[in-house]
Order: sequence, then C-alpha cells, then structure tokens
Amino acid sequence: VVFFFCSQFVAHPNVQQLLGAIWYEGLPGFKRKNIVGQCIQVAKLGVMFPVYCTIYMLAPNSEYGRFMKKPFVKFICHSSSYMLFLTLLSLASQRADYLVLEWSGITWLQELVDHWKERERGSLPSIIEFSVIIYIASLIWAEIRSLWTGGITEYISDLWNIVDFITNAFYIAWISLRFSSWYIVQRDYNSGTDPWYPREKWDSYDPMLLSEGAFAAGMIFSFLKLVHIFSINPYLGPLQVSLGRMILDILKFFFVYMLVLFAFGCGLNQLMWYYAELEKNKCYHLPNGTPDFDGQERACTIWRRYANLFETSQSLFWASFGLVDLTTFELTGIKSFTRFWALLTFGSYSVINIIVLLNMLIAMMSNSYQIISERSDTEWKFARSNLWMSYFEDGDTVPPPFNIIPTPKHFMCWIKRCCANRDRGSIINKSREKARQEHEAVMRVLVRRYVTAEQRARDETGVTEDDVMEIRQDISTLRYELIDILHNNGMKTPRISMQDATVAGKKGKVMERRILKDFHIGIVEGIIKDVISKENKPKDVFSQIAKAIVRRGSTEGKKRDWNALVRTNTVRKDPIGTTAEAQTRTRSRQSLRLHILDNISSRTIDPQKLLEFNPQLAAVSPCTRVAYAKFMRSKIKSDFTEREKKSRRSSDFSLEDEVFDAPKKKEGCKRCSTRSFRSRTPIPETSDDEGLNETEIQVEADVEDKGIYNHFFSLDFQK
Repeated sequence: VVFFFCSQFVAHPNVQQLLGAIWYEGLPGFKRKNIVGQCIQVAKLGVMFPVYCTIYMLAPNSEYGRFMKKPFVKFICHSSSYMLFLTLLSLASQRADYLVLEWSGITWLQELVDHWKERERGSLPSIIEFSVIIYIASLIWAEIRSLWTGGITEYISDLWNIVDFITNAFYIAWISLRFSSWYIVQRDYNSGTDPWYPREKWDSYDPMLLSEGAFAAGMIFSFLKLVHIFSINPYLGPLQVSLGRMILDILKFFFVYMLVLFAFGCGLNQLMWYYAELEKNKCYHLPNGTPDFDGQERACTIWRRYANLFETSQSLFWASFGLVDLTTFELTGIKSFTRFWALLTFGSYSVINIIVLLNMLIAMMSNSYQIISERSDTEWKFARSNLWMSYFEDGDTVPPPFNIIPTPKHFMCWIKRCCANRDRGSIINKSREKARQEHEAVMRVLVRRYVTAEQRARDETGVTEDDVMEIRQDISTLRYELIDILHNNGMKTPRISMQDATVAGKKGKVMERRILKDFHIGIVEGIIKDVISKENKPKDVFSQIAKAIVRRGSTEGKKRDWNALVRTNTVRKDPIGTTAEAQTRTRSRQSLRLHILDNISSRTIDPQKLLEFNPQLAAVSPCTRVAYAKFMRSKIKSDFTEREKKSRRSSDFSLEDEVFDAPKKKEGCKRCSTRSFRSRTPIPETSDDEGLNETEIQVEADVEDKGIYNHFFSLDFQK
C-alpha cells in the first residue's frame, strides 16, 4: 500500500497503530515512557551498536542477534553509525589530528606537524581521512546492494537514493583526485624536482585543490541527508515534507531563471567585453605581468565582471542579491550609447528577474506550502511509514562500516550460490521483472478495490428481496435439517426430499400466479399440421388455425355451454397458489406402482404412501404394510408391465398412474396429460383404464368478432 502511494489509507489511525506496533517490537513500554526515559534508552542503544553488530555477525540466531533485527533497533543502529560518520567528517574538516598534536605542547610533535604542513601537497590521507574512506566504501557497497536487489527503476524512484548517488560520486572524485595528486608529487620527486611548495603557488586546477572541492561538496550533501531522519519526529517531520514539496517548485523556477540569465549574459557580454579588456590591461601593466592592486585596485576588480560569458553571468546572478552596483558600467573608453544600452539591458534583467520571476517563485512556494499544510499530518505519516517500511524488510541488518566485513553467514550464502550455480540476472532483467510484478500487483489492487466498492455499496443498500429470500432459504433449510434429525432419532416425520427446500422468488410467484389464473393451454400441434397440409399457401397461419378450430368444433352438431362445463370440472379452489402447493400436486400425481417397485428393494418405501394404494392397510402396522408390499410385488409388477404395453399400443402419449380417485366426469369431457407438455391448471388430471385410447385437449382462444368474446372450442383427436 505504501508502494502505491495510498497516503490516506496509510495515515488511518488503525494502520498507524499496526505499523507502530511492528516498529516498536522488541521494546515493550517504550511509548509509555516520558521523553527522558526514551532518550536514555535510545542513547544506550546508540552507544552499544558496535557490540550488537559484532554479536550479530558472529551469532545471528542468538538472542542479541535476533534483537538486532527488530525494526526500531535496526534504525537506531544505522542512525548511530551515520552520526559517527558525520562526526568523522567534522573532525576531518577541522583538521582535528593537527590540532591535537599542536595542543599537546610536545616539541617533537609540533615539529612533525610543521613538516606535514610543508609537504601538504600530494600527502597521504590522515587517520581520520582513512576512517572516512572506509565509511565511504561501506556506504557505496550498501548502495550497490540496494541497486542490485531492487533494480534501477525502484532505486531511481526514491529521491534520497539520487542524493546518495551524487554524494558518493563526489567522494569517489575526492579519493581519485587525492591519489592523482600523490602520484604527481611522487613522479616529480623521483625526477629530481621539488614538488612541495606553499599552497599560494599551486596551480589553479591542481588535483589537490580539486579533491578538496569534491570533498567539501560531498560533506554538504552528507549533512543534508539528516533531513531524511527528521521524518521520524512529529515536529520536524511535517517541515521536512513541506521542504521536499517546495524543492520541485524551486527546480521549475531555476530552469526558467537560468534561461533568462543566459540570455541577458550573452547580450551584456557582447556590449562590454572590449572595455573589460582595457581595464584588464590597466591592471596588468607591470613588466612582470603581475596585477597592480596597489595602483589600479578598481581596474583589477572591475575587469572580471564582463570579461567572458561565465563572468558576466556571475555578475548578473549576484546582482539579484544587490551585490553589483551601477559603477561597474563606468569602464575605460566606453561610449555613451554603449553605456546607455548596457544599463537598459541590465534594468530589463532586473525587472524580469527580481520583480517577476522572484515573486513568482515566492507565490509558488507559498501555494505549495499552503497545500501541504492542509494535509501535513497525512503527508508526514505517509513519509514516516515509508521510512518504517524500509526497515521492516529483511537484509542490510548490519550498518556501515560493519557491512563490508565478511561473516560466516556470507560465506554460507556464497557457497550455496556456487553450488546452485544459478543465474541471478542483470539489473535490467531485475527491473523488468520488478515492473511486471508491479503491474500484476496494481491489477490485483484494482480488482480488489472494485469488489470492495461493490460490496460496500451493497451493504449500504437497505434490505432487498434477495436478502429476504436468503433468510427464507436458511429457514427452509433449517426446517429440513430438523426433520432429518428427528427422523434419525426414530420419530415419525413426513417423507420430504431436500430438493424441495428451494424457495421461489417474488418474480417466480408472480409468473406462477399469472399461469394458474384462467390459463388453460392445450396442444395445437395437430391443428397446425392439419392446416399446413390442407392449405398450400396460407396467407395467415393463425387465421387458418382459428378456422380449423371452428370447423372441427362445428362437427359436434350441438352448441354446448362451455363455461358451465369448465366450471363443473374445475376444482373449487383459489387459482392463485404457491410453489409448494404446485410441487405437492406434482408429487401426488406420481405413480404409486412405480414408487413401490423402485423402493421395495432398497427398504426406503414410505408406509404412509401405501395407504393410498390400499386404504385397508390403515388397520395394520407400518412393518406389516411393507411386508404386504413385498408380497404383492410380483402382481404389482405384472400389472404395471401390462398397463405400459397397453398404453404404448393404444396411444403415442404416455399417461401417468392415477394418484387419487377422480370425480365422475360428464361424458365427452375427458382430460389427460401428455409426456411432452403438462399444463399447470387447478383442474385435476384423471386417467381411466377404459378410456386410455382417447385424448381430449381443450384449447382456449380469444376471438373478438362483432362484440363476441371468449369462445371456447373443444377438439377430440383420435391417435
């Protein structure tokens, strides 16, 4: 999450509490101590860091070795090591070794110091400088490990890594130039030339002077890196975040400023270069070519201001701070027009640079600070969490300079790598693999965020029909589970299958009610075939079907009251039923004979269902009923087989066994169901063994003709 810059999520109190618990692991009660107790414990850890590092290198799995791997302890050890490095830099800049020997008061030591000062050019590094070089080597090794482990993309993404790279580059330049100076001095000494002379006589670009400049620049960057550690502090952390954001504004301004500076520097140098040469000649008028600072002090100072493009740009830069006055334009031999045009150019530069660009920079920095200050707490917590996460990872436990010392753990790792002989890949390949893993991680986060948003939106929605149906489904499942438990404990329970535990939804019930309410659908395949066979080119299929129905209905010879006939044969019951009732009616129409034949061998026959087959079995026990079914098995099977054969001979439609006694029907009003289609109607379906060869299908059609509505036609088809 920190890697994807989710600052608001990381700054959440719950996340900060979790990260804080991991950060202070191994130091129980540290946060509850006062400021004095915390400082004492931190100072103790900082002083003892060489001991902890030594123990970890010798025994990484010991108690103190595992204590060294705790995030906060690791941070204190690394910070203490870096503070020691800065201390060495301070001592080297102050030439502490020279001062100690001079303060000692010992004569031969003071003579030794004077001898060192005489041979300062190309001298070897002092003890303090050697310590700094060792530290620099360990820091460079740590940066190489970080670059190799994470890849160049991840390395560049952190600005502090870029600062470390620049710092190490200056230190490498310092060491290289220092070695070059020593080599030049030794070469001159071996050739018989005295290479040691006072500093004021050195060349302007002597390697010793260049090395000192590189060392000074590296020292500046090293001290500025302390700002990164300030992000831990709740008071300095927000300030560090604000400074980091304003650096971007400064870089934008600096690009435009350098463009303006270069443009005006070129123009002003074109106007003033000749007169600057005249001032230079006045300064160097002595025979030996040395400057005459006593007689021509002004000329020796002014000529450098416009001698070349670099000097002119420097003059314009310092003019932004008010360090260049108009008297510098009073040069020897300058003409009035040239002086006027040079002053106009300088004035234009001052207006553009000081009034416009500088105020624009102030406004940009103020705006950035205002934006950051509004969410400074969030940005600071995110920056602090980023620093914490860098110490949560395994590796780089030992701080510099102990990280360059080989340990038994390193030897074991090298042996494993040599034995495995595996290719670890280059930095480019690691960067590509890192980019691929990052892409996959981003996609996973996006999918997870989408799913979480959908779940949150669903949770925020009120109770819906799906929620109610889910509750009803749970209740229905619980009911069947209870029935199963009671049945397993020997109690009398109804025979209910778990497949019946489904609960119909609201839309399903509405559809069922529409089907069960006044919809009596019959089979019209025969009518369609008859119409198509008789009519070669029907213009309207539905009109032809209606005409066929009328023709077949007219063959009855006598008009019947179909409404009365339907009311007589219809069960007096509310047509709007439930799914459970419809399923019960479907189960009641199942064949008793087939049920007995299928379940008698597996001993799963329902004794209650045998009463429907033979009501006289109600006087005996359930075991006797089962025995009776086994005894009558052969007869039931023969009857069932004979009936099936008779049904296949008499009709193409398969009829079900009777479920219950049907009410006596009126003649000519027989009904049955087919295998291919069964209409759900409240009219009970019946079957008669004597009338299996005859099927009557009722078709309901709405015909609207001259105010006449709802005509019913009945068709008898002989199969």
